[in-house]
Amino acid sequence: MIVSWGLAQLPGVLGRLGISEPLLVASERWAGTNLGVRAAALWTEVPSHQVAGAAEQAGDGVIAVGGGSAIDLGKAISAEAGVPVVSVPTTYSGAEWTSFYGIRDSGRKMRGGGAGARLGGVVYEPELTLSLPRAETVGTALNALAHSAEALYVKGHNPEADEHALTGARLIGAWLPRVVDALQDLDARTRLLEGAMHSGMALGGSMLALGHAIAQALGGRYGLPHGAMNGLALPAALRFNAQAEPEAVRRFGEALGTEDPATRVEELARLGGFERLRDFGVPEDELGEIAAATVERAGAKANPRPASQAQVEELLHSIY
Repeated sequence: MIVSWGLAQLPGVLGRLGISEPLLVASERWAGTNLGVRAAALWTEVPSHQVAGAAEQAGDGVIAVGGGSAIDLGKAISAEAGVPVVSVPTTYSGAEWTSFYGIRDSGRKMRGGGAGARLGGVVYEPELTLSLPRAETVGTALNALAHSAEALYVKGHNPEADEHALTGARLIGAWLPRVVDALQDLDARTRLLEGAMHSGMALGGSMLALGHAIAQALGGRYGLPHGAMNGLALPAALRFNAQAEPEAVRRFGEALGTEDPATRVEELARLGGFERLRDFGVPEDELGEIAAATVERAGAKANPRPASQAQVEELLHSIY
């Protein structure tokens, strides 16, 4: 995959991929962004489960501008139409690094998913993150941080992905509080985006585990923000997995500059106002159903320590 920094690089990336008539996938917020390229068609319903209709307009490629919802939609269209997708992320979600995707309706409820996107390139432009509000900044950065944590102990982990995971964790841990203190600090935003990039590369080289499975089950059922759910689920997953992978959890903590990484993640989550599941309106009497959905997800099955439905329900109660 081609990786470039700066919007000025986008035309060259498209040229190298042979894309001349792309579909631009972007919400109304980003549809008017000057990308320096001409789109043959525009799709602004983000998120959307109308993938087949969008794919009919895909031309010879897709440009996806936005956060995880826009990029996941772009990847779904890429898979449907068999054309490459170039992502321009405006958050820290890391969706640009995997070929799989989730499809949500306009109410953000999960409607399906799949794999097979043709990842052509990614163009990072830190200036596009300057307008990201505090909650979304913290949430998507914690999603990236969860990629780093899980990459270190998921069943598919490997030395190359580990290095990206540790680099990403160091950068996110150091720069997220500074960004929250000064949301318009472009240098801090750039370093945080670099951290998210490395965490995404770790994700692409290893995949997900239990924390993400919990976050996906919660977000898919209630339409809740994926980053916030990761911020709540990751500390519980770290404590659960420390018994099976103490060295991996220790290395993650070292990257964050702490001997207690779960507590440090909780501190970072509070920067975005994320503390308990109850604050998001999740019904306590449905935690058993969420646990049942969690254990069926690929991330739970790839977790280094097997988790039963009862154990996942206990973890959910611990963060409720």
